[in-house]
Amino acid sequence: MSATSPVIAQRAPYQVKLEAGKSYWWCACGRSKSQPFCDGSHKGSGFTPMEYKATADGDAWFCGCKHSAHKPMCDGTHKTV
Repeated sequence: MSATSPVIAQRAPYQVKLEAGKSYWWCACGRSKSQPFCDGSHKGSGFTPMEYKATADGDAWFCGCKHSAHKPMCDGTHKTV
C-alpha cells in the first residue's frame, strides 16, 4: 500500500484542547480511525505522523484534509481540495 497523496479525513479542521508540554502525533496519511491523531494506520503507506508539542493550554485546530501548507495546523486549504 503506497500513496502519493494523503486520504482526506474530513474537509474541516479538528478542534482539540491542548495541554501545555504534551506531545500530539498528527496523522499525516488520513487513514487513522483516531483523527486527527495517528493510530498506526500509516504503516506501509510511505507517510509518517508529525509530532506537535503544545506550548500552552488551549484550543487548536488540526488539519483534517491533510493538505495544509502549515501542517499539522489548519490553514483553510480544506476549502479548495
